Amino acid sequence: MRRRHFLMGAGAGLAAGTSPLWADFSEPLYLTAGNRSDNSTWLVGLTLSGAVRFALPIPGRGHAAAAHPHLAQAVAFARRPGTFALVLDCVTGQEVARLTTPEGRHFYGHGAFSADGRHLFTTENAYDIPDGRIGVWDVENGYARVGEFPSGGIGPHEIIRLASGDFAVANGGIQTHPDFVRAKLNIPTMQTNLAFVSADGSLLETQPLQGEMQKNSVRHIDVDAAGRVVAALQWQGAPTQVVPLVARFSRGGTPELLTHPSETRLKHYAGSIAVAPDGAEIAVTGPKGGHVIFLDRQGQPLGDADIPVASGVAQSAQGLVISCKGGLVLRNNGVIETVPVAGDWSWDNHLVRVG
Repeated sequence: MRRRHFLMGAGAGLAAGTSPLWADFSEPLYLTAGNRSDNSTWLVGLTLSGAVRFALPIPGRGHAAAAHPHLAQAVAFARRPGTFALVLDCVTGQEVARLTTPEGRHFYGHGAFSADGRHLFTTENAYDIPDGRIGVWDVENGYARVGEFPSGGIGPHEIIRLASGDFAVANGGIQTHPDFVRAKLNIPTMQTNLAFVSADGSLLETQPLQGEMQKNSVRHIDVDAAGRVVAALQWQGAPTQVVPLVARFSRGGTPELLTHPSETRLKHYAGSIAVAPDGAEIAVTGPKGGHVIFLDRQGQPLGDADIPVASGVAQSAQGLVISCKGGLVLRNNGVIETVPVAGDWSWDNHLVRVG
């Protein structure tokens, strides 16, 4: 497709009165994928008080979600190599549409909306090429798929929208194919990067991790108050090597690796990352290590905490909220409070604030 074709008419805006708005919500809502002890898979809506507002069964393991910028809708994505995504009415907790990837593609578990809400962009694997792709879906036309463009690398994982309206894409560098389930096919030659792409599909810039860090897979990302992209990394190299698990990227710059004295507690696997609303704190979870590390706005260590199966992390009004074994952990001004969630849930790596 022509890159700019799908943006025609984007200034027309969203149809009024077709759906409730986020402004109508009385309290914050968070989405996460969860499993039960019977291996059933669910999409769960949580409040900060630990209440389960809804639990929607889904056809396989879920991963992350993307919130529409205006309408009270979110799209929840299958975990790699899943091919489904659910459009959710976040007021009722009901599915209103379902997306399926085209032949030869699968989702990587993440997506992001354009600033006007007209289009949804999804990270995907063109596994027979192989190459990373960003799928484009027309929201006003019932989430019809209208095209795709290259992600700038192999294994695009998380995509986020920046204040400019452009996007940052974490290209993890790992080649996979659904015929081999979750096998990693190119570790000796993998090359990870952070790519900046425009909403018309133009590749603006890529910033690879080079040298011995080329196997430090860029997976999950957030943006800080200065507009820099911070990334959680997952090491694919020698298990005895101690490596940084956080990186920071700026347009026109070079990648900066951020170290923390407790990074080894994450067991080479940073699960999720989020920046507090005031920008003063960055949290990086380690679900395999049951640990979370914190950095300040300069990227310097700011303590750590043992949190069992620390999984997703997202902003709250005052600080950060982390999903973990048994419920949630709230962190405000360095003070941690545990909030239980009933139901014996096992959470996936992401907690996404949608309302």
